[in-house]
Amino acid sequence: MNWNTRITELLQIKYPIIQGGLAYLAYADLAAAVSNAGGLGQITAMSLGSPEELRAEINKVRSLTEQPFGVNFSIGEHGRSFEEMLNVAIEEGVSVVSMTGGNPTPIFEQLKGTSIKKLVLVAATRQAQKAQELGADAVMVVGQEGGGHLGRDDVSTMVLVPRVVDAVSIPVIASGGIGDGRGMMAALALGAEGIEMGTRFIATKECIHASQVYKQALIDSSETGTTVIKRSIGSPARALKNQWTEKIHEIEAVTPTYDALKEYISGQANKQYIYEGLESQGFGWAGQVAGLIDDVPSVEALITRMIAQAEGFRVKWME
Repeated sequence: MNWNTRITELLQIKYPIIQGGLAYLAYADLAAAVSNAGGLGQITAMSLGSPEELRAEINKVRSLTEQPFGVNFSIGEHGRSFEEMLNVAIEEGVSVVSMTGGNPTPIFEQLKGTSIKKLVLVAATRQAQKAQELGADAVMVVGQEGGGHLGRDDVSTMVLVPRVVDAVSIPVIASGGIGDGRGMMAALALGAEGIEMGTRFIATKECIHASQVYKQALIDSSETGTTVIKRSIGSPARALKNQWTEKIHEIEAVTPTYDALKEYISGQANKQYIYEGLESQGFGWAGQVAGLIDDVPSVEALITRMIAQAEGFRVKWME
């Protein structure tokens, strides 16, 4: 099957598969493995401690792969500005910068005059149109099924992707609820020209920073095993259900303020679970696709399996 789309041409990759930014998890080993397997791996810039740490991580990826990779910037997260980190990405001549959360306008301004490809994660049709107006090369469209931070309108990937495809002329990448070849083919049938996966890449051998507790929880989860937290403060995000997220919901029901929640929704609480496996002291982001995860393969094995499954479905459709 010919997997060429405007996304594979834009990003110079074999398969239209992009690894999500994955705060505190998307580092060199995972990014390089995805790129080596034919997709686009990414580093999470704002989870790193300094511009020099980002430079070192970029160099590490380059020591592990000759293929293109990207750097993700989570705007407004971690309470830090991104300008110095973005300067490193520009100086190092990375192929792709992706933007999630917040207003991407300052990043577009800083990237003017470079050849870096710009991807923007959106959760609404109007956001996609605005990203196109700003100069995005493609938009990644996340539906309500996705893990981590979501849109406020509770629109599913199945509905949102074709809505955005009809509303913009730049390529659309589908995100949320995709974890195998079936989801990939469904996304392409909706008009997307690529997919982004986050949760599914956590449960891989090369996601070395994720604890075994976290990976096993993804395997054990069902399609109802996640919950949306932070909705009460206007920042909905999907995580695995556990006693920590139950406590968050209890606080939201009584005192729905950031100050009341900040200890429970902090990056520290996130890391205590995803790094240390401390189930009673933190939480882990996950999409509903966790219900489709039943193993922890290598990235190469996962992508190979996805492509084989997708091609098998295509043959069935053409019979």
